[in-house]
Amino acid sequence: MEKIVECVPNFSEGCRKDVVESILGEAQAVRGVKLLDYAMDPDHNRTVVTLAGEPEACAEAAFRACRKAAELIDMDAHKGEHSRVGATDVIPFVPVRGVTMAECVALARKVGRRIGDELGIPVYLYEEAATCPERRNLADVRKGQYEGLKAEMHLPHRRPDFGPAKIGKAGATVVGARPFLVAFNVNLATRDVAVAKDIAKKIREKDGGFKCVKAMGFDIADRGFVQVSMNLVNYKVTSPHTIFDVITREAEARGVKVIESELIGLAPQDSIPPGDEKYLKITTFSKDQIIENRI
Repeated sequence: MEKIVECVPNFSEGCRKDVVESILGEAQAVRGVKLLDYAMDPDHNRTVVTLAGEPEACAEAAFRACRKAAELIDMDAHKGEHSRVGATDVIPFVPVRGVTMAECVALARKVGRRIGDELGIPVYLYEEAATCPERRNLADVRKGQYEGLKAEMHLPHRRPDFGPAKIGKAGATVVGARPFLVAFNVNLATRDVAVAKDIAKKIREKDGGFKCVKAMGFDIADRGFVQVSMNLVNYKVTSPHTIFDVITREAEARGVKVIESELIGLAPQDSIPPGDEKYLKITTFSKDQIIENRI
């Protein structure tokens, strides 16, 4: 059986298309890898890239892209709404076909070690590849973001798994293995960011909300609204449909309407069943965002 993994590196650049294209070019130059999708978000100043292919090819593509990002992105100058610790902020590997989670863990650790050794970038392992329970959750690894990590890296509990315990302008990179994740945002018709933050706190798992939901509230000032931005780390436990209904009710209880939702990157078919894209008000939805249609 053919072995296929998905790799979804996130880069801390969502405004300069030439920079993003240079990074993508490094990944696309690797034989055996396909660029399935990329989404630039200027408000978050972040680009989410989806690659798929044979495991070793995806590992090489991720490394080359990380190397180019380190050359082109200065974290001391980076500003954006999304939490981040590095130029290449996170690199997850996802088993798709003929590959086990254990193989993706081994792949993540191999790539993480190479980034640390060859590029001199501190690397943290997360989710299934984590070396300790405290680092399974990406939010815990990114606590304090780039600036906080830079100030605390000398502390024993913040030492990286690979690479130097010293952070440069490329920041740090978090590498791991995980199941499919659905990145899903809901935009609200208000300028009051407290509404988005309050709803995010109510629905996210760590504050007693829904299982497998990570959420934050952001002010999307350039577009005139606020946003509940989510990662559904197991959509089979809490689906986009379920969480959209809850956010709609919570917003309406505060006198606020839902404008639209956004699917960031790709998602499995069973996470967005046919017809749900209209129900969820995903205004930019394309069938090409369903991963089964792309692989």
